[in-house]
Amino acid sequence: MAENKTDPNKPMQLEVQMDEATAQGIYANLAGVTHSETEFIFDFLFLQPNQPKAKLRSRVVSSPVHTKRFLAALLENIKRYEERFGVIPERAVNLTQGHS
Repeated sequence: MAENKTDPNKPMQLEVQMDEATAQGIYANLAGVTHSETEFIFDFLFLQPNQPKAKLRSRVVSSPVHTKRFLAALLENIKRYEERFGVIPERAVNLTQGHS
């Protein structure tokens, strides 16, 4: 009988499937984060310039463990980005003018 064992040292290839609308993504220029003991909630919003309201475009609910891994991935990617393109400036959010 043949055994179907995978090498634990070899990274697994993950195939991600998505429909066309999801593949195009959604633009957000504002985000909010909140948490409870068991989960983090990320709200991604679109704020139009000179408008007092923002529209919720997407909400992601994540475990604390995954959120920490996500933070590490963001930090690593920002580091790579800044090494290649320069430092990303920090700007204050102006809710009446919009922002990027």
